[in-house]
Amino acid sequence: MKPKAPKPLPTALLVLSLVLNTPGHAGVSGDELPNIGDSTGALITPAQEQALGRAFMRSVRQQARLVDDPDIEGYVVQLGQRLAANSDSPGYPFAFFVVDDPTINAFAGPGGYIGVHTGLLLAARNESELAGVLAHEIAHVTQRHLLRAYEATQRMSLPTAAAMIAAILLGAATSSDAGIAAATAIQAGSIQRQLNFTRANEKEADRIGIQILARTGVDPYGMPGFFERLQATTRLYGSRMPEFLSTHPVTTSRIAESLARAEQYGHQGRRDSLTFQLVRARLKVLGSSDPARTLKEFEALANKKDAPPQARYGLALALARNGDAGRARRLLQALLRSDPDRIIYRTSLAELDIDDGRPRQGLKRLADTLKLYPGDITVSRYYVRALLRNGQAEQARSLVLDLLKKQPRDTPALYRLLAQAASATNRPWETRAATAEIYYMRGQTHAAISQLKQALGYKQLDYYERARLEARLNQFSREAGDDKEAH
Repeated sequence: MKPKAPKPLPTALLVLSLVLNTPGHAGVSGDELPNIGDSTGALITPAQEQALGRAFMRSVRQQARLVDDPDIEGYVVQLGQRLAANSDSPGYPFAFFVVDDPTINAFAGPGGYIGVHTGLLLAARNESELAGVLAHEIAHVTQRHLLRAYEATQRMSLPTAAAMIAAILLGAATSSDAGIAAATAIQAGSIQRQLNFTRANEKEADRIGIQILARTGVDPYGMPGFFERLQATTRLYGSRMPEFLSTHPVTTSRIAESLARAEQYGHQGRRDSLTFQLVRARLKVLGSSDPARTLKEFEALANKKDAPPQARYGLALALARNGDAGRARRLLQALLRSDPDRIIYRTSLAELDIDDGRPRQGLKRLADTLKLYPGDITVSRYYVRALLRNGQAEQARSLVLDLLKKQPRDTPALYRLLAQAASATNRPWETRAATAEIYYMRGQTHAAISQLKQALGYKQLDYYERARLEARLNQFSREAGDDKEAH
């Protein structure tokens, strides 16, 4: 899971980035929601926003490398959903994901898609700091700040607008820079009119975000504390400004205001959680490009008196990655005995058993865990993978099909598992169809069309499945036509 270095942002894209990131001069005070009138609603309907969001996410998957670890991804999703449930729009379909990138950054895209970089996860010292960033991004969505910037994309096709927004938020160049540059130049006048919103937006996102933290039972000081520490580190060491600060301008007065807002609630919420620290340790180990060095670091931490569980957990993972499965197992077993309900200990030990040639033990552990936590997506993903590795593809296929019915958002990880299960159970048409969905969710619509055409060539398809695939083919073909016209 080595992070992929970000590509430089094209000059043309920097123009549009001002829409989202340049401080303006308006101010917002009080706790009432701003009256944005009908102007944003006229720019984009909820259905259009969701369509743009889905297209945006496809562009993100095409341009960036996302973390596919069930424990890391699952933790961020669960924390994000807890916070979103305590926002002013608890029914909004938020989706959270982790970008495998060492820069300190997070962003909100259209349709409630919120991304956080691995660099920010590692930079946060406790859960309240990470929650503060997520709450801030949730507030950008609930307060409809992004909609005010969509005016500049009104004349663009959906694929072009989505690709442009994704490129700006990710800080990455795409193969369609020329088309984006032309579209951006045309919209320069509209962009300029948006500049006076962002300083007010940032302050409002701070204020609403702190409300969300307090409602969720998380220490509201996490947000201003994290911003202040990032700013101080940059100033003290003269280091390059973290990407998050360049896209979310922080001033001393803004930090002071957010601290004052947090003081209204006090330190009433939870500051940290063991799960956050365990996920952070897992990320350090799995993302390390030098496993031997990481092992030494965790050995030093775990050998200290009263070493915390995350130090011993990180050591166990580092040992496993360096080939010492026996010692890793003993550490994980000890951790599990002391905290038997901790899911991440159970999944890590099961994963170790399977990797170390003990598939039955691993499968039983995961099956027992699913009985305790029925429907848990993290455990289910591990269980499907274990079933496939143990030659139980029919059961794996049945489980993953059930999971796909329950997931509200596109999930490439589940379709990858379905493709494997279909292949192992001699259902080549289903393998093609699942692969088509994976390509589509990565923004590779033409490749998806090719896979669907091959799937439709199999005579084994029943009437309903053939009709479903034909409908998807028609949808993909229409979208591919729009994309071709845009370029």
